[in-house]
Amino acid sequence: MKDTPMRIKPMALVVCTALWSGCAYQPTAIDLQFGSSVRAAIQSQTVNPHAPEEPQAVMRSDGQSTKSAIDRYQKSYDLVTPTGNVFNIGVGSGAGVAP
Repeated sequence: MKDTPMRIKPMALVVCTALWSGCAYQPTAIDLQFGSSVRAAIQSQTVNPHAPEEPQAVMRSDGQSTKSAIDRYQKSYDLVTPTGNVFNIGVGSGAGVAP
């Protein structure tokens, strides 16, 4: 009975080692490529990737056309288009109902 605790220690060490090996990270081919499609899409949609390095951005519009564009944008919210009556959806559509 005295050597029973001595056998438990190596057994516990083996069990703990097996459990810890399950926590090891093994990257797969999918993990290594994760996010590459998003990075490629962002890169392809960037107009000027060196823009932060440039000292000053070039204005490509004058003030008058910019102001009129902003005014048109703000006026688009003044005229709200009326929505159709939602309760009429499917009524009188001609789809026959079986008797």
